[in-house]
Amino acid sequence: MSRRHAAQPPRRTAPMAVALAAVGALAAAIGVWSTQGSDDRCAPDRKLVLPCDGAWWGAYIPYDQDSSLTRPVYAFEKKIGRKLDVVYTYHDMSGKPTDGELLTPDEVELGEDRLLMLAWESTVWKEKHHAGWSETQLGWKNIASGKYDASIIDPQARRLKAYGKRVFFSFDQETDMRIKEGAGTPQEYVAAYRHLRDRFERLGVRNVVWVWTVSGYLGNAEVMRALYPGDAYVDWIGMDQYNYYQCHKSPNWLDFEASQRPTYEWLRTNVSANKPLMLSEFATAPDPRRPDRQRDWYAAIPKVAPTLPRAKAYVHWNRAVPGPNCDLTVNSGPALEGYKAAGQHEYFRQGVPR
Repeated sequence: MSRRHAAQPPRRTAPMAVALAAVGALAAAIGVWSTQGSDDRCAPDRKLVLPCDGAWWGAYIPYDQDSSLTRPVYAFEKKIGRKLDVVYTYHDMSGKPTDGELLTPDEVELGEDRLLMLAWESTVWKEKHHAGWSETQLGWKNIASGKYDASIIDPQARRLKAYGKRVFFSFDQETDMRIKEGAGTPQEYVAAYRHLRDRFERLGVRNVVWVWTVSGYLGNAEVMRALYPGDAYVDWIGMDQYNYYQCHKSPNWLDFEASQRPTYEWLRTNVSANKPLMLSEFATAPDPRRPDRQRDWYAAIPKVAPTLPRAKAYVHWNRAVPGPNCDLTVNSGPALEGYKAAGQHEYFRQGVPR
C-alpha cells in the first residue's frame, strides 16, 4: 500500500548473522522443506505455488509500540483461531537495523513455521519507520546502473541467502503508483527489477520467489502493462485491490468479487496468463450505516475463491489508513466474524513448508 502505511521498528538481537547462517545451514542439510499436514501430491512447488485447489492465507500486521512483530502476530492469530500462512512486512533501502535490514529477528522467528513476504522499497525513509510518509527516492535508473550494488543490494542479498528458506519478495510494490512519486519511468523500473534479480542470481541467492506487485487500479492499465519485467523475471503477480467505499468517497459498495475479479481478469488477459496471482493486499472499509456488510464481505471469500483459480495467496491488509471510515482492520466486530469464518475454510487450510 504505497505511501499509505508505515512500517514499525523490529526488535534487535545481537547474534543475527549467526542465527541466519544456522537457519540456512539447516535448510541446506535438509535439502528440501517438509510440509506439515498436507497431501504430498498437493505440496507447493519451488515457487511456492500450490498445485491443488486452495490458497495461502496471510496478513500484514504492523509492529506494536514496543517494536515487536511477534507479539501482534501471535495475538492476531489467537483472535482469528488459526496460524497465518504468510506474514507480510516492509523494508526500505537504508540498510539500518530499524528498517533497512531484510529479515529481522522477529521475521526469522515467525518464518520458522510461516512463509514470509518481504516488500523492499527503493527509498530511504526520512523519519524512523516511515512515520511521516516522507522519503528519499534512490531512483530506478540508479538501481539499474549498479550504483547501489555494493552498499545496499549485495549485503541484503547475502542476508537472504543466509536465511536459506524460501521467501516471497516484492520490489517496489504498487509500482504503478510510484512513478508520480519520482521513482522513474516504466522502462527504468523494468531495468531495475531485472538488474536486481540478475544480481541476486549472480550472488547465488536461490531462495527468493519474485513477486511483481501493482495496485491493480485499471485506470493505470497501460502503465501497468509497460512496467511488467517479463515472465522470465517474475514468479508471481501481486495485486492490491480494496473496497474503499466511503474511505475514498466512493459512491458504490463493492462486494469481494466485484472488488477483485476485474483486475484479476485483466492481469490474466493483458499481462500474463502463466503466472500465479497473489491478492497481496485486500480489505474492505466499513459501511457506517450497515456494519454487517464487512462480515458478509469477508464471509463470501471461500465461495468466490475457487472461481479465481490462479489466485493462490490471499494477504489481508490489517491496518487503518488515514481518513474517516478508513479502518481496514478485522480486529473486532462483524469484520472479525467474517474474516475468521473465511480463514477457517478448508480452501485456505494448506500445509506450510518447514
